[in-house]
Amino acid sequence: MLGYELVEEEGWALPVSELEAKLAKANAEGVETRALVVINPGNPTGNSLPLENMKACIDFCAKHGLVLMADEVYQENIWEGSLPFHSFKKVLMQMDSPPPLQLVSFHSTSKGFLGECGLRGGYFELVGFDPEVRAQLLKLVSISLCSNTLGQLATGLMVKPPAKGEASHPTYVAERDAILASMKRRATLLVDGLNAMEGVSCNQPQGAMYAFPSVTLPPKAIAAAEAAGKQPDTFYALALLESTGIVVVPGSGFGQKAGTWHFRTTFLPPEKDMQSVIERMAEFHQGFMASYA
Repeated sequence: MLGYELVEEEGWALPVSELEAKLAKANAEGVETRALVVINPGNPTGNSLPLENMKACIDFCAKHGLVLMADEVYQENIWEGSLPFHSFKKVLMQMDSPPPLQLVSFHSTSKGFLGECGLRGGYFELVGFDPEVRAQLLKLVSISLCSNTLGQLATGLMVKPPAKGEASHPTYVAERDAILASMKRRATLLVDGLNAMEGVSCNQPQGAMYAFPSVTLPPKAIAAAEAAGKQPDTFYALALLESTGIVVVPGSGFGQKAGTWHFRTTFLPPEKDMQSVIERMAEFHQGFMASYA
């Protein structure tokens, strides 16, 4: 698997120049690249890709004969005032001259504002694939155990929610909008709190449910991590867990620009608890930085 880096300074943009460089390097090393995987809205970054950036990714995949695999499971989690979500299928279909492209789109009931993690429902849609390929994929899934009934029901409700005019539509809209508005408030609160900490910088999430702050760790902390046989961001995350019980995921688990350290956190704690969570993180961070100053 070939990794690629987003540009943090540009709101986690996905430069095609980075993709071209990675692909050229892989080709030179004899690696046959088959597909490009894009998560939009982003995990762990919480970004939403601009429309022109998505068109460039489509052209890149068509140019090099790569399957574009679009993980779009956070498509409903976009805040008002942020970059709007565009599905890769919609972007492809609305291009003036759509290039030949094999596209797989993914969606899931376990993510987004639904958050039905226990129901394990979802789908993938194929665009631009030969009918024989589709037939073989159908055969492959048909020989597996059938998907669980609740997951199928949840997926049906996700793709066809109550329509305007139906009795449950006002309740559905009110519940959805309340969840998304609360998540936006929590995201803003969290990012403001993170950016107030020494050596921490975090882009404002435009959606999804994550923030991915950069942490500038003192040299003594990095040395202590090396002595313990751990990556510095893992060392920091474990110290945070042991001190506060708060779980974050080290950025080294996702891949990050060399010489930088990050962690992924969420804004999923109940809104009434969010401020106290941030205060505990800030108190820990202040003590951690002082102890390794």
